[in-house]
This record gives sequence, structure tokens and C-alpha cells, in this order.
Amino acid sequence: MGGAEGVGRDRPIRWGILATGGIAATFTEALLTLPDAEVAAVGSRSIGSAKTFADRYGIDRAYGSWAELAQDDSLDVVYVATPHSAHRTAAGLCLEAGRAVLCEKAFTVNVREAAELTALAADRGSFLMEAMWMYCNPLILRMADLVRDGAIGEITTIHADFGIPGPFAADHRLRDPAQAGGALLDLGVYPVSFAHLLLGEPDTVRATAHLTPEGVDDNTGIVLGWDSGALALLSCSITSGTPVTASVTGSTGRIEIPHGYFHPDRFTLHRDGHEPREYLLSEVTDVPERDSLRHEAAEVMRCLRAGETQSPLVPLAGTLAVMRTLDAVREQIGVRYPGE
Repeated sequence: MGGAEGVGRDRPIRWGILATGGIAATFTEALLTLPDAEVAAVGSRSIGSAKTFADRYGIDRAYGSWAELAQDDSLDVVYVATPHSAHRTAAGLCLEAGRAVLCEKAFTVNVREAAELTALAADRGSFLMEAMWMYCNPLILRMADLVRDGAIGEITTIHADFGIPGPFAADHRLRDPAQAGGALLDLGVYPVSFAHLLLGEPDTVRATAHLTPEGVDDNTGIVLGWDSGALALLSCSITSGTPVTASVTGSTGRIEIPHGYFHPDRFTLHRDGHEPREYLLSEVTDVPERDSLRHEAAEVMRCLRAGETQSPLVPLAGTLAVMRTLDAVREQIGVRYPGE
């Protein structure tokens, strides 16, 4: 089912959900709003958890292992919603079994694992995509088009942050090295991906961070540089709630995106010599709510019906580039995970 032959339009796309946590629930709820999507199966390491999830959402089949879900030949695609420390294993099981995969972010723990998954998908001829929902948001796409078309001139500076208030207990997932904890992979992937969307992979990476006693980052600052002279000033934190805003400044103007820039419902274009212009999500889509998960799922299904093995909105080369940047940040701040 995961190959490039395409799925006909005579039936819904059949989804499997791998894991049963909060993001799995939120994504399943988004799928249930799409008329051409069917949530057909769920898999967990616990059959009890899988059955509870299946009962909650009216899902026909529940599996007590990831491998059983992966072997379900009726599925067109599996959504991998485990913590990122398990993405390589979980997504790998699905790809080995011939399933198409949408894998949550951060895509993997490091670029080595990411390259292994992309190579496996290529070998199997299977669809693979990182669940970077921001890249599928129609308003983000409109913003990127404006920048590429020169609406603010040449980019000089990008600002973006993502911080959530703590404190988190020492045994929390976000502080656990074995689960690839810390602010960077959970939250920092958003500002880094935002900068990559507009400027591509940086030429220089500089970073500093405060680490927890367990050895993961809880407050991190990043400066990315490009040979053009452009800079991105980024931060992520699990110690305090930051504005979670973004801006792009160019030689002739700037774009400001308010709180929740990774799934915005508006942004403002400021151009030298012009009145500010506000762009609204409702102007570019008939799904105006701040629900980029539906846009993400729709893009996956479009690709599957077209027989595409990756999405042009979230290309695997871009995912690998972001992972290289995250690896470079971790090297500078001194965060290593078990097994690396």
C-alpha cells in the first residue's frame, strides 16, 4: 500500500495510528473531520491502551504491538505519534512492512536515524513525510510566497521562539535523556524549521543553553547565519512561556506573525511607504480554523492518491537539513542521548 502506484478515489484513505498519547488523539480527531479519511486501526505497546483508544474513536481494529499494526496490509498509511526517541524504530517497522508513513516531529533523534528512514523509504518505494504541520498551513505558504516574490526585499533577520512554562519534574519525558528530552527537539524544531522554510540550510550555527541535572537543554538560544548576511535569532525553553511569535525582516519591510506562528490565522505585512496589510487564514482556505493538522493530513492523502513518495511541501531533503542543524546545536550545547 505504501508504494507509488497511487490510491484510487473510489474509497477513503485508510489510516493506522501508532501510539495513543495526546498528539495521536488530536490527529485522529482531525482525521475524523475529513470525509475521505478512515481511521481503520490503532496500535500500542499495550493492548489495553489500544482498545481504549479504539473504543473512544470508533476504530475497528486495535493491536497490542507496533509490529502488528505495521503488518496490517489494509492500511494505506500509518501515523507515527510516539515520542521522537522511538521514531526510528516505529517508523522503520512500518516502512519495512511496506506501509506509507507520516512521522511526528522532531523526525528522529539525529540525522543518522533520519537518513536511515529516508533510505528505507526509497528502497521500498514508500511514501514518507515528517509531520511538520506548519509547512502545510495555507497562510504560512502565502507568507513564504510573499517573501519569495520580494514583498520585503532581501531577508536580513528572522526571529522566532517557542517556550512553555515549567517546572517539569525530573522524571518527566521532557527531562529524560532516554526519551531524547529537552527543549530543542520538542519545541526548538519549530523555530529552526521556520527559518529553514525561508532561507534553507544555514551556513553557520551558534548556540548556547542551560542544561538540566539530567543533561538535557531547558533553555536554548540559537543564531543561524547565511552567507547572504541574513541571521535567524531563535530560542526554545521548557522553563518559561515565551511569546511564541515570529517575524521576518527584509531590506524593504517585514512580516509579523502573532502567537502560534506555526499554525497562524493571521499575519501582518509592513512595507516601507505603505500601510500595514493583514492577511487572514480565511482568505486562503475554506478551513479557516487554526487546525493545520487537517491541512497536513489532506496533503498526505493528496500525495498517496497521486502516487508520490514524498510531499513537495515537506520534502525529505528539508527534513534532513533541519536534523543536521539540530545536531549541530546539540553538539555546541553538549547534549548527547543514550546510544549516540
